[in-house]
Amino acid sequence: MTDLAARVRRGLPAGLPDRLGVAVSGGGDSIALLHLLLAMPDCPALSVATVDHGLRHGSAEEAATVAETCAGLGVPYHCLTWDHGPTEGNLQAQARAARYDLLADWARAQGLGAVVLGHTRDDQAETVLMRLGRGAGVTGLAAMRPVRQDRGLRWLRPMLEISRTDLREYLRGHSIRWCDDPSNDDIRFDRIRLRQAQSALDELGLTSAALSDVARNMARAEESLEQITAAAARRVGSVHLGDIVINRAALAAEPEEIARRLILRALRSVVGPGYPPRSGPVLRVLEMILAGQAATLAGCLFIPQGDSLRITRELAPIATLRSQAPRWDRWEINGLTQGDEVAALGERGLVQVPDWRETGAPRQALLASPAVWRGQDLVAAPVAGWANGRRAVPRWADDWASLPQSH
Repeated sequence: MTDLAARVRRGLPAGLPDRLGVAVSGGGDSIALLHLLLAMPDCPALSVATVDHGLRHGSAEEAATVAETCAGLGVPYHCLTWDHGPTEGNLQAQARAARYDLLADWARAQGLGAVVLGHTRDDQAETVLMRLGRGAGVTGLAAMRPVRQDRGLRWLRPMLEISRTDLREYLRGHSIRWCDDPSNDDIRFDRIRLRQAQSALDELGLTSAALSDVARNMARAEESLEQITAAAARRVGSVHLGDIVINRAALAAEPEEIARRLILRALRSVVGPGYPPRSGPVLRVLEMILAGQAATLAGCLFIPQGDSLRITRELAPIATLRSQAPRWDRWEINGLTQGDEVAALGERGLVQVPDWRETGAPRQALLASPAVWRGQDLVAAPVAGWANGRRAVPRWADDWASLPQSH
């Protein structure tokens, strides 16, 4: 095993699953990752996926090059295509979210234990700088983690301590070809401008190694703060019908940073994982709810109930969401039969459940709860107290007081 392959192995968890997915774009970093994984003596069975976003000329050819590489290495290969239609707004953010969604669906369908990503020390340094520019705190400056849990899957980044230069030297030394992405020269993107300014930053001591150290130090601080927040969650709140119910006086007694993190944890427990809102809006909501006022943030309602505060799903973002599958918004619906369709209970459904008050939940919370419909007919409202053979299980609420997971 080469020294570089040994460094990749040290960047992975001790116990690896029997099968791993590898995201390979065709660029030098991910091509090197694939070869270095295969060079490990205990390398699990690998499957490779490329995401073709279809956003620029040449992406299909790059995917074909990865397919050829995998065929030569005897590694199963899949090309995942983003069917995006017209795009508006932050295209990079949309493409990134689509990439992770496609990879997660692929990994689950293939029965893979985790997906390995080719982010390097240079990527980590660029992330730290970009987040510094946005005024990030401890969480943001912790940047990318070696192990991340998201979309029901583990994502592994074993090369966060390895430079892009080292990887290129490895590829050249082993006569391994790779593709150069032309977007890496597109100065419209912040990350590319930072990359081109790296030599000037190096002269100031802001090397990729130094910035990577910052991320590692912040990650240790973040882990400690999240452990404290998890303990506080058990003290101040609980889960009721998939909502988070917090004692306001207990919340007020916590340090502001822990209270802020508790709000973020509640949002994550109700809406699910994703990029959290920035500190400013969170602190404004915190001030409102401690004063006994209602608030709205990131698709959640904050509803005062006497001495308590209830964090629940807002109806508006899911008012038109319908599904014939068991998964709907933040719920898994068990017991569906043919012809059932899941949608929000809403006003029209709530009036058909006369005993909803016995649940102890306010009407605003139940309006956004799952209901089972057949056409215009309500056949079940499992959260509102009329199960009729169906059961609704919240997907993330149990995370409220669980130990923290790396992001």
